[in-house]
Amino acid sequence: MTGTRSESAPSPAMTEPAVSQAPLAVPVVPASLNSSAPAAAGADRGPANPTRDITFDTIKFTMDKKEAFKREMITPQIEALAGQSVRIRGYILPSFKQHGLTQFILVRDNLECCFGPGAALYDCVVVEMEPGKATEFSVRPVAVEGNFSIQILPGATDDRPLAIYHLYGTSVK
Repeated sequence: MTGTRSESAPSPAMTEPAVSQAPLAVPVVPASLNSSAPAAAGADRGPANPTRDITFDTIKFTMDKKEAFKREMITPQIEALAGQSVRIRGYILPSFKQHGLTQFILVRDNLECCFGPGAALYDCVVVEMEPGKATEFSVRPVAVEGNFSIQILPGATDDRPLAIYHLYGTSVK
């Protein structure tokens, strides 16, 4: 599902304004995660850092809905995923753009859960596809592979970010 990278004009009706208005910061992919990096002499032929399957339960932490978010709430197990190659299944949050998606929100459920005020911070991941890669909107679940990071996307107030997880996507299937 590759395509050319294109951006669309932001829409005031979109629920993820920070994603649609400006490109997100792109994390640097360590050489150990770069599949084009040469293997060390005598190294096993398998990937140095294989893709790890995770779920939204893997990145869940304890937080009361009315409680202000604090970085310390993120468990050491979740922190350890930062910089790792992961695969996570979920649904693409619908937007006005259907084709050539280079940025989107991956959510746990297909609109039966909420996104925005009242949604759990750990139930969404901001996905930004690597340059030259794109995907199409689907109502079916998708599996997204990429480099996982924790990037706090600020909301209207300091205690309620819009999102805290980011995936620098390499593929969507």
